[in-house]
Order: sequence, then structure tokens, then C-alpha cells
Amino acid sequence: MSEDRLVNPNPDGDDQQVEKSLRPRSLAEFIGQEKTVGQLKIAIAAAKARSDPLDHTLFYGPPGLGKTSLAGVIAQEMGVKIKITSGPAIERAGDLAAVLTNLQQGDVLFIDEVHRLNRAVEEVLYPALEDFALDLMVGKGPSARSLRLSLPRFTAIGATTRLALLTSPLRDRFVSVHRLVFYDDEAMREIVSRSAGILGMPISDAGALEIGRRARGTPRIANRLLRRVRDYAQVIADGTIDVPVARAALEQLEVDELGLDENDRRLLHAIIELFNGGPVGLSTLAAALAEEVDAVEDVYEPFLLQLGFLQRTPRGRIATRRAYEHLGVPYTDRGSPGDAPGGPQQGRLF
Repeated sequence: MSEDRLVNPNPDGDDQQVEKSLRPRSLAEFIGQEKTVGQLKIAIAAAKARSDPLDHTLFYGPPGLGKTSLAGVIAQEMGVKIKITSGPAIERAGDLAAVLTNLQQGDVLFIDEVHRLNRAVEEVLYPALEDFALDLMVGKGPSARSLRLSLPRFTAIGATTRLALLTSPLRDRFVSVHRLVFYDDEAMREIVSRSAGILGMPISDAGALEIGRRARGTPRIANRLLRRVRDYAQVIADGTIDVPVARAALEQLEVDELGLDENDRRLLHAIIELFNGGPVGLSTLAAALAEEVDAVEDVYEPFLLQLGFLQRTPRGRIATRRAYEHLGVPYTDRGSPGDAPGGPQQGRLF
């Protein structure tokens, strides 16, 4: 169920096709992430002045914030080709060797979800990143020997949503590390307006802001909502997206003014109505929602925690006063989390 959500920040097949046409092609076109973009402008200008490849770069942060787009922009700015792969796709050391030996001088190798590389592949990647060399074992048994192949100087760009899962040796080989953050409402408005222009949709600034502020600070979600609102505007309205059209379309899609969808509200209602506001253990809550524990913890909870609608305590999850107010449910102060009634809940807490 979580994979089908409009506000799911992870890409689906539809997104990948549309995103290619909406991605910025230069740093000047890239909206938001001012700190990261400013640092990249300096690094790229310096590398081009020296006629050197850009230093190995790592982007980390939640999905949908533009890590892949930035990798493409870097390749475009450097005037080189980009090879895109992912950690799960490189299953064996030989797969990585095939990718590395096909790179040209200065090329960009983009590895998405780099934290999912297996250890054998990482061991091959270390000398490639550090010495631009590929160490291979030729033959088997007593006749086996080590062979070192020189590689062209290239730029590796890694992207991860789970920085803590990267091993220290791999993380240390990325010279430049950038954290991507959620976008503010004004940046989201610009992104929606730009995407609407590329897709040929008439949209007002206020309509773009209405869509952008419900997209959880994530461009991928904003573009997905924009396409759904476009369909509504073409069928129900006159084809132009303004505030009333955007609100009516998003209300029909059950995405509220803060970006919560039906599943988010269902989780909060479960804590409040079934468990008296909490605390409730994670596995108990997942069972009540008929969801997987990982889905609750990794998909639903992060945004609710960010909004301050949910608290994680040693005894379980608790719905906050802000959650009650947003849902229009009367709030009763139950005292501190440690004094909450009902005793410890069963299940995994963190």
C-alpha cells in the first residue's frame, strides 16, 4: 500500500519517465539546496580551470530531493558523460570491473543507493577511487596472480538515503560530502511553476504554491501531485490550475494542507482512538494498521515526527497535542510519557 501513495518520496516507473524531462540541466536551473549548489559551483569551476576531474562526491538525504538530478547536472557542467548504476545492481566484483573499464577520462560514475554495495564489490572500488587502478586476480590456485589495471581519472558520485549504513572506508574516500535538505515553500512553488511550464500547463503562482506546500518539501512528490492536478483541471475545470482548482483536486486526492494523506491520518487516528493516544509499541501499531513494521517505521513515521505529530518514547509511540488539533479531536493531557496509563505495550519500540 505504501508504494502506491501519492506522497511516497520513492520513485515509481511513471516518475522515472517524467522526471527525465523535468530535471534541470545546469546549476543555474537547479532550484533550492543553495548551500550545496554554491559549493559545487566553486568546485566545478576550480576543477575545470585545472583540467582535472571533479573530486569524488557523496550526496545523502531523504529520497526525492534531487541527488540523481545533481549528478546529471555535474556531468553536464563538466562536459563529460555519465554512467548511472546502483548498489543493488552491482552484484559481483566482475560487474563493477566491467563498468569501470568502460569509463573515459573525466567521466562521472553515479552509484545510487551506494550503501547497498556488498563488501566484495567495495574492496574492488577502494583502489579505483583512491589510485584509479583496478586490482584483479587472474587464474586459480597456486598459479593465481594479481593484476593491476590503470583506469582513467574519473569522478565517482554516490547517493544514499542511509548515510549511517556506509562503511567508514567507503565514506572516507568521498572527498566532498553534501547533505540535501527538504525544500521550503517558495522553492517548491518555483519547482512546480517550472515543471508546469515544461509540461505546458497554465498555472498561477498561487496555484503552484498550493501544490508545492502540500508536497512535504520534496520535488518528486510535487511533480507527482502536479500531474494529478493537471488531469483534474483538464477534465473538471478549464485546464488552468489556480488555487480553487488545486485545492479541489488535492481534496479529492485526500492530501491535506500539510501534505498528510489518508494513511498518515489513519495511523494517527489508530494511536488516538485505539490506544488512547499512546504509548503503543511499534509492532502493535503495525498489526492494528495491517501494515509491515518497516513500512510504519520507515515510510509513515518520519514525516509525522518532522511535523511534531508523533513522539517516540521508551514505552512506545505517542500522538502529540498538535496531532489532535490537526485532526480536530479534543485533547486530554495524560501527564508525562512516563506516567501514561495502560502499562508498557508489547512489541518493538524502536
